[in-house]
Amino acid sequence: MPVQRLWLTDFRNYQSLDISLPPGLTVIIGNNGQGKTNLLESIFWLSKGTSFRNAPTEALIKNGKQKAIIRAEVYSGPRKVLLEAELAVKGKNRILVNSNKVKRFRDLLGYFQTTLFSPDDLQLIKGGPGERRKYLDELLIDSHPKNYELITDLEKVLRQRNTLLKQAKGILSSEILSTLEVWDEKFVQLGEALSFSRQQLIKKLDQSFPDIMFALQGKESNTELKYISSWHENGLKKGLEESRKVDIQRGITTIGPHRDDLQLNLNNMPARTHASQGEQRSLALSLRLAGHKVITEAVKSNPVILLDDVFSELDEHRSSKLIEILPDCQTLISSAGELPYGIEPPSVIKISNGEVINSE
Repeated sequence: MPVQRLWLTDFRNYQSLDISLPPGLTVIIGNNGQGKTNLLESIFWLSKGTSFRNAPTEALIKNGKQKAIIRAEVYSGPRKVLLEAELAVKGKNRILVNSNKVKRFRDLLGYFQTTLFSPDDLQLIKGGPGERRKYLDELLIDSHPKNYELITDLEKVLRQRNTLLKQAKGILSSEILSTLEVWDEKFVQLGEALSFSRQQLIKKLDQSFPDIMFALQGKESNTELKYISSWHENGLKKGLEESRKVDIQRGITTIGPHRDDLQLNLNNMPARTHASQGEQRSLALSLRLAGHKVITEAVKSNPVILLDDVFSELDEHRSSKLIEILPDCQTLISSAGELPYGIEPPSVIKISNGEVINSE
């Protein structure tokens, strides 16, 4: 049971919340705008250090207040750990582990993980490559915090390379070339390492992804996860050399892992353009649950599953199948309406205007 207790102070529409969370399946019920998603968002923030709704810090703080506090008792393996985050309208956020302030965000990572499904996850299938790269990279970080450093180091080198390309103003002088070769060497080392890790991750996802998709759909379908890259055949070093003229002209790095994609095919056709809305939802949910299994095997512990308004995104058949195949772990599901027929959770929390009005 990773999250045993949760406290919120001036977070979103919660003035004050102190709630114990049971193991297993819990459904959080309430009308729209009452704070169901906010509660899930607070748990997600402590696991990732960010909002899954891409909200800026000031949006997470109750109107008229200068700071918000998220505090939770979580289990990291057999150990109970107190995680605290103080979010500020101005200045830096403060993060504490067992009441000790940590200097770096990455020191928060690894104490517990979350697997999230939200209505926005349809963009994993329908959206641009950036959504799918983010999905892969978040799984890599959850698998091992060291991957955070790899990804952030690559982003820094990419920014430096792009800054140099802009400074060139379309002209490859000897001075620009000399500096560019230095950044290229670093970019190749980090980029190929990240690409290799992503491809290994996809192989692991593919071990359970088709079975999960079959269980949700109730019928056989041919699924394929494919890593798409324009430079793999000849390597990143060769690719950068071949694209150098274009990069100088455009003032930007045109190839690399920041341009790669995860392509999903269903019955030998791109799911982005050929799958139905229901199939796309099943594919997105299958990706999340396959990722959950990968993380469970990597860290030897189940992430907390957060399903935001999932029943509104699935028909009755898929909703029932989802409940059947959920891993035996702490799972929080928010729902604005009546639960689908046959779904009887062992625990229910009712939310109204940022307060728990009933907990069963």
